[in-house]
Amino acid sequence: MIYRSTALHFFRHLVAALGVALLVPAHAAKPSAKPAAKPADPVVLELAHNLGPQAQERLQEVVDRFNKENATDLKLKKLEKGTRPAVLNLIRRAEMGDVLSQPKHFVPLHQMMSSAGKGLTFSEVASDLKAGVVDGRGRLVALPLVYSTPVLFYNKNAFRKAGLDPERPPLTWFEMQGVLDKLQGAGYTCPYTSSWPVWVHVDNVSALSGVPASSDKGQLSFNGLPQVKHVAMMATWTKAGYFHLFGRRDEASGKFNDGECAMITTDSREHADFKEARGVELGVAPLPHHDDVYGGRRSTLADGASLWIGAGRSQAEYKVAAKFVAYLLSPEIQIEIVRRYGGLPLTAAARAAARSALLRDDDRTLEVAFASLNGNGAKTPVRVANIEPVLLIANEELEAVWADRKPAKAALDTSVTRGNGILGSAPALKKAQPF
Repeated sequence: MIYRSTALHFFRHLVAALGVALLVPAHAAKPSAKPAAKPADPVVLELAHNLGPQAQERLQEVVDRFNKENATDLKLKKLEKGTRPAVLNLIRRAEMGDVLSQPKHFVPLHQMMSSAGKGLTFSEVASDLKAGVVDGRGRLVALPLVYSTPVLFYNKNAFRKAGLDPERPPLTWFEMQGVLDKLQGAGYTCPYTSSWPVWVHVDNVSALSGVPASSDKGQLSFNGLPQVKHVAMMATWTKAGYFHLFGRRDEASGKFNDGECAMITTDSREHADFKEARGVELGVAPLPHHDDVYGGRRSTLADGASLWIGAGRSQAEYKVAAKFVAYLLSPEIQIEIVRRYGGLPLTAAARAAARSALLRDDDRTLEVAFASLNGNGAKTPVRVANIEPVLLIANEELEAVWADRKPAKAALDTSVTRGNGILGSAPALKKAQPF
């Protein structure tokens, strides 16, 4: 009995002990709540550019807005020659030689958009704006983000001072000579200037006169009679003090913006800056034409800064890049680009919206620019101003004319001969786009 009672007592204690032992591991094994997963860091990618301080500040505003709305981390950086392209590269026309000579460093825009699952309807982009950014099948290889065409800007206040009608700008170069004489007589030491002399006075005067600066096969041919007569006229104006040049790029724009020069031929996009100029009541007119050329006035050309996609990047980077491209194409951002950068809207919907916005501001630049292009802005795909070594030669020869060291015919003949020599040794430069 004692044995049985002792055994029973031991058994009860054993069961109790086992119960506790079983309960403790069960309690310890209960999974604890996991900490909330840390959100994945946004993909960092860069947009390389060579914009000036003011334009960079405006681009930064667009990028900041995109990052805020999409929780992305897109950063701006300077575009450096000879380095690996960034994912996104905003390249201006004078820098296109690097793209044409190094096609393996870039991928076509349509290919990147497709792989990222973003559709891109090529037909929506205005035909005027497709120069240098479409392949043989009409597919976009880059985005013509800030394209424009040369126009004539003038200061209406200067016209009034000279006794000229501020609503009747000159339409031909011949008319313009009389206007310049009156402006000079009114005390303007710089009646007329021009930015981007080769782009305006070679590429566009040639196109406007119906004698393109290059053939369909990429042979330079801007030494014909219309071009010689035009450059000779500009040389005469230089001697008379009507025409003043301040550099090869857009240095002249500051002289007009400051009110020093009364008239300027430059890219239509500059209206975004000029309309804020003190003492300048901005007027705009088409680039003047020569009314004695066969066939009359033709069309000007569109060109500018385009967005190119760097090769060899991750799918995650391309997805963000594709989202940014789609963002840039939205009507709201297109209007922003037109109003703040002066670029031509890419689509018909954006053009209609921008037209309404600009008309509210009494700005006719957009209408003047599209009328000047007249649907032909993408003609003559090979432009002198887009090929850096040829551009350098053309600038040198034109400057010899302005300085009265060389006659117009000899300078243009030399430009064409030297330029074709360069293109013959580097045929890739004859292509409008690298793919």
